[in-house]
Amino acid sequence: MNLLWGFNIVAVKLSLAGAGPFTAGVLRQLILFAACGTALRLVPSRMRELLAFSVMFGGLFILLVNLSLVHADNVGALAIAGQLGVPMALALAWAVLGERVSRLKLAGMLLAFGGVGVLLFDPHILDERVGLLLPVAASAIWAAGSLIQRRLKDVPLRTIYAWLGLVGAALLVPFAWVWEWRAGAAAPGFASVGWIAYSALGSTLGGHGGMTWLLQRHSIGTVVPLTLGAPVVGVAVSALWFGTPVTAAMVAGGLVALAGVGLIGVAGARDGQGGTDAR
Repeated sequence: MNLLWGFNIVAVKLSLAGAGPFTAGVLRQLILFAACGTALRLVPSRMRELLAFSVMFGGLFILLVNLSLVHADNVGALAIAGQLGVPMALALAWAVLGERVSRLKLAGMLLAFGGVGVLLFDPHILDERVGLLLPVAASAIWAAGSLIQRRLKDVPLRTIYAWLGLVGAALLVPFAWVWEWRAGAAAPGFASVGWIAYSALGSTLGGHGGMTWLLQRHSIGTVVPLTLGAPVVGVAVSALWFGTPVTAAMVAGGLVALAGVGLIGVAGARDGQGGTDAR
């Protein structure tokens, strides 16, 4: 999952070089639906959660991620900012599900937020504040979605992602029509479609699908901190591929943020949060 997500930040950035952010989002969700559509069915007593998850992940999350990569050049910084989903998810799990949050875990949450805050003082990133705020908003949606995934324990993965692809495409089509298709935007090339397919099948179905599978079986406090490796992979791959600078503030902020997330993971192991514990 961490490898799939880490490489995906490069895939999305490259796909947007040949497709608008809304068109890329529509294609991503249509490819996902093509892969899972045969499993589409109504699920009694779970449709409210399925539709809410599909709107959040299939529409809003993809929209914000694509727009953030349009507005920012330093994709490594976005990978770090996106890691705020971990403390946000734990805070929501504590507030809504009653999962235990120890002092050690709380300290990790504060460290994670503080590490991302350090990025705002980097002169190389100051001009990309809009690009950084968008993945923070996407992280909040990701965190809220993790709670919904805990309520989809008995729903097959392909059914979940068939709905996500269908609803997500339906939500993004109006944006693409108004801002890209009516303006005569060029159709995406073969390379862009290839990168979009990786995002749909690798990041969404493989990465987020794996996340859903784990959250159906384990507590949020156990699973979410294990995403620690994604921004490390994202920063390294984006620096190698795009030649983006890895500044001192990025290193410092990234280390503080990742230390916070790591502390959350240590706290979860110490608290013994495993299995399906969700009080």
